[in-house]
Amino acid sequence: MSLPDFDTFRAAQAARGFDEVVARSWAPDEDVATHSHPFDADALVIAGEMWLTVDGVTRHLRPGDRFAIAAGTPHEERYGADGATYWVGRAEPG
Repeated sequence: MSLPDFDTFRAAQAARGFDEVVARSWAPDEDVATHSHPFDADALVIAGEMWLTVDGVTRHLRPGDRFAIAAGTPHEERYGADGATYWVGRAEPG
């Protein structure tokens, strides 16, 4: 599997209208309780693993997997034994 570099990912996200692109890293075995964000998010997992639960459906995500979450969508996150890192584009809805 070949992942893009961060600059390539950022440029692609900007072209799609995402005005902020950041790298997020999470500690091993971290659980993030149900929450939501005021922005749309589109992300690419680049290291580790995570479980993302939306509407009662849990996805197991590994490097190369993508996920998108619309602003205001309640979700939970759980990170694996090695934690996880993903790059995410964020945009205000509308």
